[in-house]
Amino acid sequence: MSTKTKENFEAKLSRKVRSISPSGIRKFFELTIGMDDVISLGVGEPDFVTPWHIREHAIFALEKGYTMYTSNYGLLSLREKIADYLEERYDISYSPKNQILVTVGVSEGFDIALRAVLDPGDQVLIPEPGYVSYIPLTVMAGGDPVSVPTRPENGFKLTPSLIEKHITPKTKVLILNYPCNPTGSTYTRDQLLDIAAVARKHDLIVISDEIYENLTYDSPHVCFSSLPGMLDRTVLLNGLSKSYAMTGWRIGYVASNEKFIEAMMKIHQYSILCAPILSQMAAEEAFVRGDKAMRQMTGEYNKRRKFIVREMNNLGLDCHMPEGAFYIFPSIRKTGLSSEEFCGRLLNEEKVAVVPGNAFGACGEGFIRCSYATSLDNLEEAVKKIEKFLRNK
Repeated sequence: MSTKTKENFEAKLSRKVRSISPSGIRKFFELTIGMDDVISLGVGEPDFVTPWHIREHAIFALEKGYTMYTSNYGLLSLREKIADYLEERYDISYSPKNQILVTVGVSEGFDIALRAVLDPGDQVLIPEPGYVSYIPLTVMAGGDPVSVPTRPENGFKLTPSLIEKHITPKTKVLILNYPCNPTGSTYTRDQLLDIAAVARKHDLIVISDEIYENLTYDSPHVCFSSLPGMLDRTVLLNGLSKSYAMTGWRIGYVASNEKFIEAMMKIHQYSILCAPILSQMAAEEAFVRGDKAMRQMTGEYNKRRKFIVREMNNLGLDCHMPEGAFYIFPSIRKTGLSSEEFCGRLLNEEKVAVVPGNAFGACGEGFIRCSYATSLDNLEEAVKKIEKFLRNK
C-alpha cells in the first residue's frame, strides 16, 4: 500500500479521534511485549487470581446454561446486592430498579456518564495527575476538559480554592477519583465536605470514580454521594475489578438519580446492550462471600506499599505515602531525566517497566508511576535494578 493511500485513509478519520493521543500506560506496556525477564510495575492490575469460589460460581452458572442476555440495567438480583452493599456500608439508599446500572467496567460507566450530561462546549474539571482516559473521553463526549493541576506538597489533592480558580460559567462537571490513580491519594470526610460545598455553590455534577474504595489503608473510605446534599448530584462509579481481582470480568456499576441513570441506560442499551451474564453472576458471589479474600489481598498490598515507599525514599526518589489504591508516584527530578527518558532507559537497561508521570497530565512530568500489585520478591528485585540504574546513569 502506498504512502499516499495511507495518508488518504487517515484523512477520512474523525478529526476528534485523530486529535487524541494513545494511552501512555499502554505505550509502555506494549514495549514490554517480546522482552524476556521484564519486571512490570506498569499496568494497574491485581497480581492475584479471582478467588476460586467466585470462579466456581461462574462455572456452575455456565453449566446450568446461563448464556442469555439480561435486562439492559443488569440482573435485578445483582442490582439489589449493590443497593444493599451501599446502604450497609455508607447508609445511602438507591433503588435497584431505576437508580443502579450495571456496566462493562467503570470505563464504560465513565463514558456514558459524560455522554449523558454533556452538551458541546460544557466544561469538565479534571484533577491532574489523573487517570489517562478522563480527558480523551471528555473530548469524545463533546465536552471541554479543563485540567486542574495538583501539587505533591498538598498530597496531590484538590482544594476548594483550587477548584474555584478553574470554574467558569461553562463549567458543568467535576471529576473526582479517590483513592487516586496514579498517586494513591484520597480524602478525609472534612476535605470532601469542603469539595461538596463548592459543588453545591456552583451547581456542579460530580462524577466520582471510587473503584479503589476498598484498597484504603489508613482510614475508612467516605463515599461522596453519602455527603449531605450529594446523593442526587453525584454520579457514583464503582466496580469489582481492583478489590476482588476481577479485571477481566469487566463488571462495574453506576449509581445516581433516576434521570441520570435513565439517560445513561439509553446509551448503554444501544451500544452495549448488557454486561455478560456470567460476569454478573460472578459479581453476585463476590458481593455475598468475597470480603474475606478482599481483605487478605488488601493486607498484602499494604505490606508492599510500606516496603516500596521506604525503598524509593532510600534511593533518593522522593515519594509520599499513598493512602489507597496500589500505586506510588515518586519524583525522579533529581536524576535530571525527563519522565519518558527515565522510563525508556530503565526498561532498556534494567528491564523494569514503569509509567512516565506525564501520561497522567502535564503536571506529572518529573514523576513516574509504579504499581505494587506484584509480589514482594518482584518489588525487591525491581528496587535492586532501579538502584543499579541510578548508580550507572
